[in-house]
Amino acid sequence: MVKNYSTGQRLAAEFLGSLLLTFTAISPVILGCNVLGASIAIAVLMDAVAVGLVLFVLIETLGPVSGCHHNPAVTIAMLLTKNINTKLGILYILVQILVGFLGILAGHAMFAGQDFFQWVSIAEAARNGGACWAEFVGTFTLVLVIFGAMHNRSSQSGMIIGSLAGVFLITTSSTMFANPQVSISRTFTWSIAGIRPMDAIVFMFQPQNAS
Repeated sequence: MVKNYSTGQRLAAEFLGSLLLTFTAISPVILGCNVLGASIAIAVLMDAVAVGLVLFVLIETLGPVSGCHHNPAVTIAMLLTKNINTKLGILYILVQILVGFLGILAGHAMFAGQDFFQWVSIAEAARNGGACWAEFVGTFTLVLVIFGAMHNRSSQSGMIIGSLAGVFLITTSSTMFANPQVSISRTFTWSIAGIRPMDAIVFMFQPQNAS
């Protein structure tokens, strides 16, 4: 458990990190597909690079403050292993989920004025079947690697976890959501980064099994 920081400071770090992570998860695909006219393959590659690098930055800068969870599945795993107290863990999860929606709005806002722009829309992108298995594999691996880095006291945690997220985003058929907060948030985007609410429910259940 991270020491020497107040609860307010830790929650502020989780707020900022969750906002930037969700913002980064959606913006590259809108820029790639809707603005630059890139193929979906190129847009997904852009997203993988952006998410991997921003996770590296967030872990290196905010990790010492909050532990840089930014993911309810990670927080639940930390709760189950007694690496965080129950009250703080619950507050983390609430902040993560609520702030994810703000990240979607922030991502959308950058493209205000474009003919495709909408503030919010219920996503229609279907992600089921094998994508559900891929989401389980991705989330399980993410949590496993995080605990491995913690156990070995790695000084390269940011690089390790960021690289995993970026690589799995272009490896798994689900494009590596691996985060219930991101799954919820992506139900409110009209972009190809979205996920239908009915599929998001299954995606959110998968991480709980992985934890």
